[in-house]
Amino acid sequence: MQAVHADDKDVALEVIYRDDRLIAINKPSGLLVHRSNIDRHETRFALQLLRDQIGQRVYPVHRLDKPTSGVLLFGLDSEAGASLSGQFERREVRKTYLAVVRGYCPEGGEVNHGLRDKADGYASATREQLAREAITRFQRLGTVELPYAVDRYPSSRYSLVQLHPLTGRKHQLRRHMKHIGHPIIGDAKHGKGVHNRFFKLRYGCDRLLLACTGMVVTHPDTGNPVVLDARPGEDFERLVRQLGWADALNTAVSR
Repeated sequence: MQAVHADDKDVALEVIYRDDRLIAINKPSGLLVHRSNIDRHETRFALQLLRDQIGQRVYPVHRLDKPTSGVLLFGLDSEAGASLSGQFERREVRKTYLAVVRGYCPEGGEVNHGLRDKADGYASATREQLAREAITRFQRLGTVELPYAVDRYPSSRYSLVQLHPLTGRKHQLRRHMKHIGHPIIGDAKHGKGVHNRFFKLRYGCDRLLLACTGMVVTHPDTGNPVVLDARPGEDFERLVRQLGWADALNTAVSR
């Protein structure tokens, strides 16, 4: 199925899984999950688009940032939605992300760094002040050094990484990668503008290079694992291949 972009009007969302209780899509970068104060002028949302596409109500069970692409799961009834939401709250869902970051990221490790909630119009001031546990595991899949003086060095280094969030804090992956000095390319809020502009001008890449490529949940009826996989997007994959990481991409993304 052809993938939809946030500004497309007539292209269907890519459905990657569906049964009587669950449905999952590959959300494009630039599309909000549902109405939010994040962008009060936005008129198109994954929830409404999917509802209209399949002709029935859907129940969101987790978040995916507007600029992040990838696996987005919904329940097809309120009971399924509640069951799935509970799995996310209890940290029973396994999630895998792919990202391009600045610098040579360590080969692997864990970021255990508490995060405070960011105000979005809903979080209370008291909740904002409390740092909550946030853990991310990462694995480096590839590196590249480009002969361009993007910042203060004569060349520029980047890494392809796989990320596994063990908690679900707001902007966790973006904030954690910034915390260890390897911000995600295309991150306007937590990244570095000079590198974002370089990727836009050199590669025509004008998106956050972060995608949820895998998720495993437990089916509310059978108790069996449901494995959800999504490609990171044509623009993301084209860039990854340009940087020489085609083999690493094929290994990381099975579909």
